[in-house]
Amino acid sequence: MAEKITDTWLVIPLYNEEPVIAQVVREAREVFPFIICVDDGSRDNSAAEASAAGAYVVKHPVNLGQGAALQTGIEFVLNQTDAKYLVTFDADGQHQVSDALMMRNTAEEKNLGIVFGSRFRGTPVESGWLKRITLQLVAYLSRHRTGLHLTDAHNGLRLLRRDAAGAVNLTQNQMAHASQIMGQLAATKLPYEEVPVHIRYTDYSRAKGQSLLNSINIVVDLLFR
Repeated sequence: MAEKITDTWLVIPLYNEEPVIAQVVREAREVFPFIICVDDGSRDNSAAEASAAGAYVVKHPVNLGQGAALQTGIEFVLNQTDAKYLVTFDADGQHQVSDALMMRNTAEEKNLGIVFGSRFRGTPVESGWLKRITLQLVAYLSRHRTGLHLTDAHNGLRLLRRDAAGAVNLTQNQMAHASQIMGQLAATKLPYEEVPVHIRYTDYSRAKGQSLLNSINIVVDLLFR
């Protein structure tokens, strides 16, 4: 049995992920027993599935956007727990628990305030060439805007120490939150590191067809805001 990590909470924004969320939560809880899912006005049984699998669940009565869900989850961890770290983690099965554990251990060993995951270090990226180019453009623009030297600036898998999480105040609810959180974390000047992670592009996540559009929206945000 894997060692249980009790100083770290997973924060999972949740919107219409009924087919997969129970499996995501069950798998994660084998290592991270404490998980907060923020149901962002789902129209299906996502919240009930997450709760039955063992997650704490907070509900937004209407869909507010991923940024709002992340902010609610971060505030829950800071106000309701004494966690040392939190990890932002996707609900659709793309993130791996082993990567989250590696990020937490890296932060412990090196006294880091922030650990960013990168799809472009380590194993080859499974996504198409257009998405890879778009993500690399996002990273280039983000480096110039924030000063953070990252290869994958908007990967949703990130670890925040408690002091870093306290600096996050997301007011951009849709995809613009991805740029906002980077700026706020850069402003903390806390020590950080980028580590390789593997994103699983499953048939389920590909069928949703949102990933490339989200990346393009981030590019537009970085260019015109």
